[in-house]
Amino acid sequence: MAASAARSAAALRTSLSRPIAFVRKVPWTAASGELKEHFAQFGQIRRCTLPFNRDTGFHKGMAWIVFSSAEELQNALQQENHIIDGVKLQVQAQRRKAVRGDQTSDEEKDF
Repeated sequence: MAASAARSAAALRTSLSRPIAFVRKVPWTAASGELKEHFAQFGQIRRCTLPFNRDTGFHKGMAWIVFSSAEELQNALQQENHIIDGVKLQVQAQRRKAVRGDQTSDEEKDF
C-alpha cells in the first residue's frame, strides 16, 4: 500500500497541468477522508494523496489535493486558515519544476 501511495505522489509531482494544492503540516491524527471533506467545500476533489512512512506507519505530514479546475484551487488558496484537528495547515499551489536552459548533457560537456 505504501508503494502505491509513493507512486501516486510521484505521478502528482510530474503532472504539471492539473490544479494541485500542496498541503504541509497535516496533523498525524488526520486521514485523507478528513482532508477530502475539508477541501470539498472549495470544489470537486479528484484525488487526495497522503503518503505514509514505511518505517513508522504514520503519514509524512504532507498531502497533495487535486481539484477539478484552477478556479477551485484558487478558492482554496484564498482561504486564510485551513484548520484540521486544531492544527493550521499550510496550503500552496503546486509549483512547476524549473528546467534550466543552461544545462547540458555529459556528451556536450568539454572535460
